[in-house]
Amino acid sequence: MGPTEIPCQSPETIKIPTAHCVHPKLMLIRRVLTDWEKVQYQVSVWNCCLIWSQLHPGNCFGLRRRRNGFGMKTTFMKVGACLIVFSVVVIFICQDTALDSIARFAATMSSATGSEEETCLSRNQSILYRKFSPHKSSSYLIAKLRSYEELHKRCGPHTNSYKRTIKQMKSGQIDHNSTDCKYVVWVGLAGLGNRMLSITSAFLYALLTNRVLLINQEHDMVGLFCEPFPNTSWILPEDIPFRSEVRRFKQKYGHSYGKMLKSNTINYSTKLLPPYLYLHLSNDYDHHDKLFFCDQDQALLSKVPWLIMKSNVYFLPSLFLMSSFDQELNKLFPDKETVFHHLGRYLFHPSDRVWGLITKYYQDYFAKAEKRIGIQIRIFHAETSPFGSVMDQILACIQKEKLLPEVGTGKSIASPSKNQTSKVVVVTSLFRGYSDKLKKMYGEHPTKTGEVVAVYQPSYVGRQRSYWNSHNMQAWAEIYLLSLSDELVTSAWSTFGYVAHGLRGMRPLILYKIDRTIPDPPCSRGVSMEPCYHAPPIFDCKAKTTVDTATFVPHVRHCEDIRWGIKLFNTS
Repeated sequence: MGPTEIPCQSPETIKIPTAHCVHPKLMLIRRVLTDWEKVQYQVSVWNCCLIWSQLHPGNCFGLRRRRNGFGMKTTFMKVGACLIVFSVVVIFICQDTALDSIARFAATMSSATGSEEETCLSRNQSILYRKFSPHKSSSYLIAKLRSYEELHKRCGPHTNSYKRTIKQMKSGQIDHNSTDCKYVVWVGLAGLGNRMLSITSAFLYALLTNRVLLINQEHDMVGLFCEPFPNTSWILPEDIPFRSEVRRFKQKYGHSYGKMLKSNTINYSTKLLPPYLYLHLSNDYDHHDKLFFCDQDQALLSKVPWLIMKSNVYFLPSLFLMSSFDQELNKLFPDKETVFHHLGRYLFHPSDRVWGLITKYYQDYFAKAEKRIGIQIRIFHAETSPFGSVMDQILACIQKEKLLPEVGTGKSIASPSKNQTSKVVVVTSLFRGYSDKLKKMYGEHPTKTGEVVAVYQPSYVGRQRSYWNSHNMQAWAEIYLLSLSDELVTSAWSTFGYVAHGLRGMRPLILYKIDRTIPDPPCSRGVSMEPCYHAPPIFDCKAKTTVDTATFVPHVRHCEDIRWGIKLFNTS
């Protein structure tokens, strides 16, 4: 039997805006590529072709699919044209969204052994689902990340440098001036959203201080993410001397930096420093713990090889208040509103298991929709946020913002047809009542515009189970699904929502927190897409007085959804 031909898919199928396929800008490469990078991009092109052919079997520029591969229908020139077009598009994508690491991962695929963590389908296939990012990363940030990858490869787990540091730690004889590798170990708390935000904060701190980030992976985090750095691991090994004590690290722990400062066990003139210190950076930290954010304390901490950091907050904005990091941060992030967007897309790639959930949900819910709307609902206090009030707030928001059409109360005003807009709403909530209400409303009544509206909810578990691995996998899949939306409505205070709209790269509509009465307006567009730091320090390290840290620099201000929190804004 001969090969089957199917028309080539359009650029929109792989989420590349049509304008970018013909724009003259595509013919310009904005920096000189090394020979190795050219190889990377070519491998990326072939991977994109293969993925495209698997998801959308067909004929592209004369290529026919055969049982044992691709055969030529036309001349070599057509194949060359296909490669050139794909190459230009991929280079354009990699230039503008380089932190998605598409090209870099493609080049490392040859070393994969076939395990789930090493295949990481999402890293290559995300381009087929994820919206094109309009936010360009700075060339300085890209160079910094490449430099960090080399550092992690040289100092990561089980390298000679790592073994030498561990040996020194066990012996207690550490030369703080000659240690060539230093580390920051992240220990997580709370839900998945909190963890992803605090990991991002820890990673930026590692970038700024030339440390290697290692993750203390408990059972509830296993199998969520692919390894973010090529040819190495970010998982804290079991052989670390303090591994068994990590769970017991608290403010009163013997190696706690805040406690040691408070008891004067350590001070700024101390010469003999311990091999590791514990940093308590959770929402319940005290004044001495928060001195971590002072430049004088950073000078001291820079001499300690190992810093163990327990956090459940997005403390990243406070790094922008420190004069010692100011110049570097300005070069890394000239656009202050995109810090989490770039770092989050760089760090967090769903594992193959989670990616399977995401792609299934996408095909079930989003694939045929012309417009995709995500609504994320988080209820913190049921007593002050009764179901009826929250539902009224959601309906008032979507009507005010014209996200969904109004419904009629009688007969159909406009009969649906195949040519009319199809809108899909995906609701994420611990409870199913909100989606049921919307589903009933649009299922039983025709819309005034004749549009078809479908409502779905992937799961409803009743209560948060942050320490269940299966729960976190489901949560990660739903966060990612929300980030694929065209429009996003999120709940105030919710770190789950912060991660979703940050990965998406858009300012969401925020459902303000209800306190017995529905806010007026019920929702509004965020002024910044950055997450909010819920528990910022309120201390001026130089003046040694209490102060509103949202007044320090123009790009750090109070959050839209929580008045005492701070976040990053663009000054213009």
